[in-house]
Amino acid sequence: MSDLRIDRNAKTLRELTLDKLRGAIVQGYFRPGARLVERTLCDELGVSRTVVREVLRHLETEGLVEIVARQGPIVARLDPEQVGEIYELRGLLEANAARACADRSTPELVQQLRSIRKHIEDAFVQQDLPRVLEFTERFYDAMFEGAQKHVSLTVVKTLNARINRLRALTIATPGRGDESNREMNTLLDAIERRDGEAASAASFAHIRRTAELALKVLAEQDGAE
Repeated sequence: MSDLRIDRNAKTLRELTLDKLRGAIVQGYFRPGARLVERTLCDELGVSRTVVREVLRHLETEGLVEIVARQGPIVARLDPEQVGEIYELRGLLEANAARACADRSTPELVQQLRSIRKHIEDAFVQQDLPRVLEFTERFYDAMFEGAQKHVSLTVVKTLNARINRLRALTIATPGRGDESNREMNTLLDAIERRDGEAASAASFAHIRRTAELALKVLAEQDGAE
């Protein structure tokens, strides 16, 4: 009977397709405004039209896809006002979590966060940007969990696809790896010292700088079109 046991860790075809298409949008393989033609996606991904339709509907709920009359699904455009609002929400939620994380800091939590940071720094050195995104998300998950801000983390996760899309823009800018590492290590040092005020300030500074970069990149892209 053991051969019939379901592997609960195995991803379904729909989940694998969702991961692949989400990653392609986040990392810029499909440009903002590009049409997402079902037949073409079926051929590229090697899956049925039913799976593609389900995935596109899911990505619409994540804000990565929008449906346009007489065009169908397209890659959602990045509106500067919405981008600014996303960073505003991040600033409020993450700074609050950073403060609480510092207040509740333990050596074990700091060790966990530093271990994740090491993966991020190594990924920057190797220019492995998808890995930077993966471990950055893990860092924030651990920080919110350490802060015991579970509702805030749930809210952040609803924005994760759009946040990662913006992160992909900013981490690819020249020199951003070193700058980001300095900002995040300043935050982590404050958490280790249990200095909530400094942790909150470091988090706000990081978000403010990231927002500036994202809006600059978007303006440059709009100017080039």
